[in-house]
Amino acid sequence: MESGNSAVADESKDAFSYINERPVDDISLEFFYKPHTITLLAVSIAAVIYTAFVRDESRIQDNIWSGICCVIFFFLIVSVLTFPNGPFTRPHPAVWRIVFGMSVLYLLALLFLLFQSYSTVYEIMYWIDPNLRNFHIDMDKEYAVNCSDLSLPRIWSHVDVFAWGHFLGWMFKAILFRHTGLLWAISIMWEITEIAFAHLLPNFLECWWDSVILDVLICNGLGIWCGLKICKALEMREYKWVSIRDISSTTGKIKRAILQFTPVYWTPVRWLDPTCTYMRFFALSQLVVFWQISELNTFFLKHIFEMPPSHPLVIARLCLIGVIVAPSVRQYYTYVTDPRCKRVGTQCWVYGAIMVTESMLCIKNGKELFGQAQMWNVIVWLVIQILVSIGCVYGVVLYHQYFEPNRGAGVDSPKKEK
Repeated sequence: MESGNSAVADESKDAFSYINERPVDDISLEFFYKPHTITLLAVSIAAVIYTAFVRDESRIQDNIWSGICCVIFFFLIVSVLTFPNGPFTRPHPAVWRIVFGMSVLYLLALLFLLFQSYSTVYEIMYWIDPNLRNFHIDMDKEYAVNCSDLSLPRIWSHVDVFAWGHFLGWMFKAILFRHTGLLWAISIMWEITEIAFAHLLPNFLECWWDSVILDVLICNGLGIWCGLKICKALEMREYKWVSIRDISSTTGKIKRAILQFTPVYWTPVRWLDPTCTYMRFFALSQLVVFWQISELNTFFLKHIFEMPPSHPLVIARLCLIGVIVAPSVRQYYTYVTDPRCKRVGTQCWVYGAIMVTESMLCIKNGKELFGQAQMWNVIVWLVIQILVSIGCVYGVVLYHQYFEPNRGAGVDSPKKEK
């Protein structure tokens, strides 16, 4: 009995290690994968000594900035040495350790801001960028006006940089989720979310044709279609990796170096199947709702703290969340679909903490804004979110049961990257 329990424990540990700190399967250039801890320590200390003793210390603000950058620099070095790389190893495990380190730094920054007053947070932001003092949200600006003018030039005038952002964002989400039903459910529910919170966020007000035609059908729909086509092409591709040392031509070496930024393998995902448990069913429904909350955080943060959409802080947060979400979704998928995995990955755990902390930061500092909330709208929105997410997931189960009854359960092999 003890040997059987030990074997189960080892199997569970292996499944968790596969998503939390996956080893490199085939090392072709050993130099880039050998530890260089002493060299890294010496170079880091030399860089700090040089910058600390030769820089100008006459300005206090520059001194503080330099100290913060040095702390971040060393924290990311420690991240490379100690943190897990998650489920990905391309282009190098160190890249994903840095991503994990940046996510931890962001979480710590959010927790620090959570214990500050609204005015203190504003002063910190003004210290980072004094130009923010001159920007304020125009609450009197009118949105969704003249909606009866449904002409091609009017529709085309709305195809701006934000429309391209919608398209690229949904293409990225399609590559992450790789499931048509779930993606369309999230897309439609987001439009319902915009309607429910339009009284708090005026930029959520849209003409019906802007919401239905431009957002759902064109931007979101094309992004989902293109993302799934990319996934399909990567699934059909034959992966045979050759060491760069075995390639003779310069062109071949350059091509192999570029391909280092692509996955080792690409396998189809199967979030649900006819035999899935209720826990798996509700875990996926929970994911759909949490995704909506994470999207809402983006808009409430820049509205409450009054930042323009093009501000570097807004763009940097979106880019950081984007790279954090990739391993987080993969870890959550394995935790939900693989019965051998008993724990969620650390990157997914940190991302969950980030999502909750961002929401608390918005609620704490947006008391005046949320005081205007129409609770009936929020309650109806929450009920619709729960019902639609559960209904969508159940519909996917029925689809797999009646239209794909012979397809396997789809638990990924521990040898595969994605």
